[in-house]
Amino acid sequence: MDAEKETASGNHATDVKRVSDREMVVTRLFDAPARRVFEAWTKPDLFRQWWTPASFGITFLACEMDARTGGTYRLELGHPSSDQPMTFFGRYLEVTPCSKVVWTNEEGGDGGAVTTVTFEEQDGQTRVVMHDLHPSKEALDETMASGGSDCAAEQFAQLNELLNGAH
Repeated sequence: MDAEKETASGNHATDVKRVSDREMVVTRLFDAPARRVFEAWTKPDLFRQWWTPASFGITFLACEMDARTGGTYRLELGHPSSDQPMTFFGRYLEVTPCSKVVWTNEEGGDGGAVTTVTFEEQDGQTRVVMHDLHPSKEALDETMASGGSDCAAEQFAQLNELLNGAH
């Protein structure tokens, strides 16, 4: 399954691909240095501005991030159709400033996905590649069926908007 989206705020496409039974890869080039893009992934005040897709109607209730190797994160999200918040949490397995972030997704128990994001800067632009490795084909099937590829494309478009407006 492939999805490629253009955004109105930039001329770079977000490429979302299922590359194996268990892995989805999202790639996009941003017109910003790696330092700024990395900060948008690791600083709670920036992260909460772009991570939840606006079209989903989800809002951040809490965002705790200790973005360092061995640190943890906890995201609490709300939706008008639910009385209970959704909580996502895990551990940072590797954080290399301006280059790489790897984290676990533990809210589903031991079988959560592992996400690896790399930041590769060249000539003031940064190529971001996000790999989501799921524990099984069925887990990725469920993510894709629930709109995972559209969600990722919208998230990256929102990140692009944030970076274009950031100083």
